Amino acid sequence: MKTKKIQLIVGILLASIMIVLAIFAPILAPNDPNKIDVMNSLNQSSSEFPLGTDQLGRCIFSRLLYGARTSLTVTAMVLVVTITIGTLVGTLSGIFSDRLIDKLFTALCEVLLAFPGILFALVIAGMLGPGVLNIMIAIAIVSWAKYARVIRGLVIGTKNADYVKAARVAGTNHLHMITWHILPNIKNTIGTLIVTDIGSTILTISGLSFIGLGAQASEAEWGMMINEARMYIIKSPQMILYPIVTIIIVVLAFNLIGDALASNEELEGL
Repeated sequence: MKTKKIQLIVGILLASIMIVLAIFAPILAPNDPNKIDVMNSLNQSSSEFPLGTDQLGRCIFSRLLYGARTSLTVTAMVLVVTITIGTLVGTLSGIFSDRLIDKLFTALCEVLLAFPGILFALVIAGMLGPGVLNIMIAIAIVSWAKYARVIRGLVIGTKNADYVKAARVAGTNHLHMITWHILPNIKNTIGTLIVTDIGSTILTISGLSFIGLGAQASEAEWGMMINEARMYIIKSPQMILYPIVTIIIVVLAFNLIGDALASNEELEGL
């Protein structure tokens, strides 16, 4: 239990630092992340460029900070969309688990979950074309089904609880029962699912940007930075090292938080 508490604290600390850096990127960044200065290309660390420069002379540190804004903002927007759709579908499916609507939603979820998520997102993003908005749409289309399936199970379990049955007998309508009796009792589990999914969403966004389907060359984004640094891995290895380490730290932070919260949920359920 003590280990999980330390794990939670470390995860929150790392995640908080990264969020603060992303929010205050315009203040903390020492240079314009998109300013090209080929005369200073592939420079080592200096007072002007704390982490050196890339092949176009752009400040790597500034691009990492703005990349945090891009990755975390896109991740947040994707999760808002997916959890909204997943909660709506999962709740309706769970409430009407003995009706046709549940069979339709369940069949749709099974079809979407039958394909590997990253490959399905890759296909959709490829059809829509490159761009941050398009990868957001692609990831949202792929991701909502897993939330819907989990939430459906939670809703079915909760609606069979004695206090919910009593509310139904008392004449409570479905909307009131969902908003006052069901969702408040599963919100912690949903929150844990969201936090646990942040890391994988960031990896998916970075992966799609790495292959050219997400952020484009002029945008500061971690996956795109790794892609651009591949050609200079021998001459300037720090170019590829810094964004990789940053992604690892962010994903680790949210995974630590998610794992700690999930363990707490399991203990409360005993």
